[in-house]
Amino acid sequence: MRTQTILIALFLNLFLLQGCTDVGERVYDKYPADEFYGSPEGADVALAGVYSQIGGNWGGVGYAGADNGWYDLNSMSADEQVIPHRTTGDWQLDFARLYKHEWLPTDFIINNTWNWLYESVFSANLAVEQLENSGAEQAKVAEAKILRAFFYYLLMDDFGNVPFYTENNITVEELPQIERAELYDFIVSEITENVEDLPTTKGGSFYGRFNRWAAYALLAKVYMNAEVYTGVPQYAEALEAIEMLEQGGFSLHPGGASESSPLGYRYYELFGDTMPEDETILAIFVEANIVSRNIFTVRSLSGPHAQALFGYNGWNGTIVPTAFYEKYSDNDIRKQQFLVGQQPGGVTYSTQVLSLDNPGAAPFAGVRNIKFYPVPPMDGGGASNDFPIYRYADFLLMKAESHVRLGNAGQAKPFIDAVRQRAGLEPLASNPTLEDIYLERGFELNWEGHRRQDMIRFNTFLEPNDFRGASQEFRKLFPIPTSALNANPNLQQNPGY
Repeated sequence: MRTQTILIALFLNLFLLQGCTDVGERVYDKYPADEFYGSPEGADVALAGVYSQIGGNWGGVGYAGADNGWYDLNSMSADEQVIPHRTTGDWQLDFARLYKHEWLPTDFIINNTWNWLYESVFSANLAVEQLENSGAEQAKVAEAKILRAFFYYLLMDDFGNVPFYTENNITVEELPQIERAELYDFIVSEITENVEDLPTTKGGSFYGRFNRWAAYALLAKVYMNAEVYTGVPQYAEALEAIEMLEQGGFSLHPGGASESSPLGYRYYELFGDTMPEDETILAIFVEANIVSRNIFTVRSLSGPHAQALFGYNGWNGTIVPTAFYEKYSDNDIRKQQFLVGQQPGGVTYSTQVLSLDNPGAAPFAGVRNIKFYPVPPMDGGGASNDFPIYRYADFLLMKAESHVRLGNAGQAKPFIDAVRQRAGLEPLASNPTLEDIYLERGFELNWEGHRRQDMIRFNTFLEPNDFRGASQEFRKLFPIPTSALNANPNLQQNPGY
């Protein structure tokens, strides 16, 4: 049984209170809205409506956990994973087209991502309005505004110039499209003006919520990619934001051997049932079939293999491209997440993948990934592994990168070495280069949703791979969906589409 209190559970409990017989009960549906949302319980209900957007679910909803949404769009357009069409006829071509940089404005994964993000902005706008109108405590208003900044950051990162609004009393066809740099300024100001109003509480009721440290993590991410968004680098500002989040007292979780881990190391506790508080800054709470889901392992393993391990069939979907897998050192504990060769269930995975789409990959072609080794409750629709949005290892590597980009490679070395040594590797023999940091980010953060952004920042996103030639510059942005253009005549499509 989990000990964390989550907002969605609070939301349910508030309305269960309506059925109790205590004469002193507060029956919230009889209260005026302003009074309700001004109460601590009502403020949490307003915020719960926004947080419910983050957990992954069917139909492309959520940040990560299910399929056909933001996570797939940003992970499979990079170099770390793809779902090939199979020669058996399984799997649609959308994922292979993402990997080959052949997506179109009509693609449903792009449309799903756009719709989810704008539904989330709408929810955040509503929460801000409810909380401000009710005179809720400033910490709750600040939390809603930080959530809105988070969703706009994801929109800015994927789509560039996008529709912008902070009040919901506007029709779709009236939404103005603003420049990416203007949205960047809004996001930075929204975070910096509200971050110090957020609680410093870690865990408990703030597991999976934006506290002060998670907001500084978001700010560091925005600054880290400022040159991509505005043309002006802000690496010194990124360092300052990381130093602020470090006041939360984070450290690398131990990575040593563990007999209780199905992958053999404590490192993999970072991807299990409850994210360790020492390293986790912001996580998605998952309870399969109740709150979100985590499909990543069941989607990767083949049917008979997953059946032999867990008692239900796998989907035989996601693979790790061979070139990505082969970059790992054999003594790197992070290589334990990959499966090749003979497996239980009479399955043998090969590293050789000859085609992604025409005619497609053989049934058992491709390296598989069990980084999120399923925890119960679990079934063929997913598992209850929580998902790390931000964890400290990411920000140690961002510190290292910022120092190198600012000409201080010597100061960067301890941070990258700490991540390497936790993984069982030797420290670097010399001061790190940007290439060292880029590779280490791939090793450490694969399948956590950061890779496309990293590849764009390090200028590798357009490089050719085994299944396509070099991509054109316009592929650094996704297209605005055709459905959005049809609904709003104010929108201009991104160049190249």
